[in-house]
Amino acid sequence: MGVRRRVVVDAAALLILQLCCCCIIALARAAAATMPSATDIVGDVGERQQQEVGAKYRDPRQPLNARVDDLLRRMTLAEKIGQMSQIDRENATAGVISKYFIGSVLRGGGRVPAAGAPPEAWVEMVEEIQRAAVSSTRLGIPVMFGIDAVHGHGYVYKATVFPHNVGLGCTRDPELARKIGAAVALEVRATGIPFIFAPCLAVCRDPRWGRCYESFSEHPELVQNMTSIVSGFQGEIPATGRLGTPYVAGQRNVAACAKHYVGDGGTTRGINENNTVATFHDLLGIHMRPYYTAAIRGVSTIMVSYSSWNGVKMHANRFLITDFLKTRLRFRGFVLSDWLGLDRITSPEHADYLLSIKLGILAGIDMVMIPYRYTEFIDDLTLLVQNGTIPLSRIDDAVRRILRVKFTMGLFDNPYADTSLVGELGKQEHRDLAREAVRKSLVLLKNGKPGAKPLLPLPKKPSYGRSVLVAGSHGDDLGSQCGGWTITWQGQTGNNLTAGTTILDGIKRAVVPGTDVVYSENPDAGFVQQNKARFDYAIVVVGEPPYAETHGDNLNLTIPAPGPDVIRNVCGSIRCVVVLVSGRPLVVEPFIDAMDALVAAWLPGTEGQGVSDVLFGDYGFTGKLSRTWFRSVDQLPMNVGDAHYDPLFPFGFGLETQPSTY
Repeated sequence: MGVRRRVVVDAAALLILQLCCCCIIALARAAAATMPSATDIVGDVGERQQQEVGAKYRDPRQPLNARVDDLLRRMTLAEKIGQMSQIDRENATAGVISKYFIGSVLRGGGRVPAAGAPPEAWVEMVEEIQRAAVSSTRLGIPVMFGIDAVHGHGYVYKATVFPHNVGLGCTRDPELARKIGAAVALEVRATGIPFIFAPCLAVCRDPRWGRCYESFSEHPELVQNMTSIVSGFQGEIPATGRLGTPYVAGQRNVAACAKHYVGDGGTTRGINENNTVATFHDLLGIHMRPYYTAAIRGVSTIMVSYSSWNGVKMHANRFLITDFLKTRLRFRGFVLSDWLGLDRITSPEHADYLLSIKLGILAGIDMVMIPYRYTEFIDDLTLLVQNGTIPLSRIDDAVRRILRVKFTMGLFDNPYADTSLVGELGKQEHRDLAREAVRKSLVLLKNGKPGAKPLLPLPKKPSYGRSVLVAGSHGDDLGSQCGGWTITWQGQTGNNLTAGTTILDGIKRAVVPGTDVVYSENPDAGFVQQNKARFDYAIVVVGEPPYAETHGDNLNLTIPAPGPDVIRNVCGSIRCVVVLVSGRPLVVEPFIDAMDALVAAWLPGTEGQGVSDVLFGDYGFTGKLSRTWFRSVDQLPMNVGDAHYDPLFPFGFGLETQPSTY
């Protein structure tokens, strides 16, 4: 872990401070107990809102800055701190929103309106929260509802799930990324949600990191190029617009969030939330570059990383957040903490929350993701402002940025969903786009043994009287194809989580009707030996189980069992192509001689037919590695340009094939 700075405080002074804090908080709570109930407050809201009818901030004809200034000067400290608070939708009741003036709500992992909920149910959930903000608070400031959408609107049943970023990077196609961003925005808006926590702009320098599949590449320039997805999410800034300021085109687009600022892909040994050791020059040249481009494209928000830079927690790094991002890069959106990000400034977590809030807010964090302990955050931040620890000017800067984004999104003028968009969720046009992305993301690493003809593309009609064998745990598993951040945070295996096409489904549709396709998840050596004359060729589909973040950190990167045995048993006796479904390169050198062909399929998402499209030659292989494929984990970290560069397959490698003419 990173070096941690110790704050030494005189014991007596600390005791006095704690007693003072306790007294102030107790007095505040006692005062709150004598306040009118939420029902009484709501009863007065209509009258108070009437007083604001002629206010500039309510007039869409007014310039943006005039609206922001007008609203900000009307706000109390409680209303400002409420805008800085982002809570979990589980706690976002009408009473909580009206009492604490909550500015943002997020959908945390696993919490949905109901299992398999249609888009209409999501719309109603979001609008119930929005009605509380717009109708039950004095100023009627709308809530900004956010959700993770790292490879499509993955938490929603029947949404289109696109390949994860590691695969998209292999397409080398910024225009495709932009189209995907626009499609995802429509599917998110179909559920009434205007804000997403995407894209991840990490430059993953070590595949042992559990988030490496969320990174487009190890190369900063390629990640920069793929920030075109921001323009897809938010819309292209018009020619008359101003580059570098937050921009959202309208209700068919969403506010995006570039994450995780900065250096999260460079931690020691790829351990999640660990320390990134780098000079400032290297930080700028490798990890910061995608943020320059995202800011120019008008990204609305930036999320801070859990990781540290040279021992300093990013959530407490004033130099990088305020001095560099806000001042030098002139970022005009707002900065968001990660989930319980302030709590993790101290070790153990939440050990000194007052200190954490002080460090995080003074560092420049504008909105704080506090899913559950929001009252503690609000009370403590109020105390820190009232006692002068945090100046009101810092609060005003944060709220100004939040309001600027909300006005830019059009939330004040159109706070509710456009219900005509519900049909956008999972529509065929988006699935076709995802299928195209799968085809272009596949990387052909081997095609034919020495002295033999290439195996790919496969014939759609096997030799007379023969069958096709499909083997491996990932051949018929939609959940494994999609990976993490799908329906649940960590993802899950199986075919019951959402709608889509497995790789096996795609193979059955690709071959000539009547072809016998045999599927065996884990065929043993005896089965293969007894039946090898029956099969013309085999398609072995193996890989990693779904995972996300820390759960995916892996120091050995071997193909999980029983994958190696399946490869040995099948490829030792039958001509085979191995399709590897994974979020990163894995150790394949021990098995590669036995394979006739090897395809890196990454995490293709719901449209498994994109894999069969290329295996059978309807389209050629075009993908190029966005990551170096190592020989052994002992070489890691190893990236293109390193002095000790000795990969199995180098960055940019990828064999090509032509479409079949049959």
